[in-house]
Order: sequence, then C-alpha cells, then structure tokens
Amino acid sequence: MFSKVLQPIINFIMAAFVGLFLFSGHALAKVEINSADQAALESVRGLGPSKAKAILLERKKNGPFKDSADLHTRVKGIGEKTVERLMQNGLTINNKTVAAPNKDKSKNSAKEASSKRSSDKEKEGAKKAKSEKASSEKPAKQSRKAKEDTKQGKQNNQRGKEAS
Repeated sequence: MFSKVLQPIINFIMAAFVGLFLFSGHALAKVEINSADQAALESVRGLGPSKAKAILLERKKNGPFKDSADLHTRVKGIGEKTVERLMQNGLTINNKTVAAPNKDKSKNSAKEASSKRSSDKEKEGAKKAKSEKASSEKPAKQSRKAKEDTKQGKQNNQRGKEAS
C-alpha cells in the first residue's frame, strides 16, 4: 500500500534531481567567444540571436577578441556591465572568465567630470546672461501700491499745473 503512494513521489523527486543536474551543467558550461558558433553563443544566458550574430560578424570582420574591453568596444549594444554579466554566465574570452579591468576608466571619468563641470558652467553663464538681458529690456515690476502712488503723484502734478 505504501509503495503505491510513495512510488509517484519518489519518481517526481528523482526527475527533479535529474532536471537540476542537467540545468546546472548547462549554466556552468564555458563558451569561448573566439571559437563558438551561433548556437553556442546563444546558449550563454543573456546573449540572444541578434547579439550572437553581431559577435560572429565582428569576429569574422576584424579577427578574434583580445579581452572584455575589446568585446564591448567593438560590438554595439554590449557594454562593460553586460560583458561582466555574460562572463559570469559562462562566456570566456581567451580562456579568461573574469572581465579585465578598464585601465583608462579613471582618466575617462576625470575627463568626463571636468567636461561636465565646464558645460554646466557654460549653461549657467548663458542662463545668467539671458536673465540679465531680459531684465534690462523689461521695465522693473512695481508693486500695486507703488503704481497707485505714481498715478496719484501724476494727478496731483496735473492739478497743480491747472491751478497755476
């Protein structure tokens, strides 16, 4: 009696273990970018048919990839973070499984920060000049009381002229 109840449960557990084993083997498979075909590249999680094709075309046109920086520089739509993620998912470049650090990153980020600050200053200067120009062209705004006082002053002035 117990064997009839336990047999389907045991079969299910065995099938789950086999599935996990096969899935984990697929996820850990290494795919060398410089020798892989379209299907192998697509087996890497995160690489679809279009990116795999772009990699193959670039490799055929300009030769093998040297490192991760070379990959993200040459293939449009694949950035540094994407390369790192692909390498974590089993992609290798010249048998390296970790993305190479970008040596020029500190120089580039310093240049970008400097250029951003200068462009911000230019924008700020342009805004200031524009507001100064606008304020010099328009008469200064007066409060309601100041306008009334001015109007009353003119009326008193006219009355004084009429009286004399």
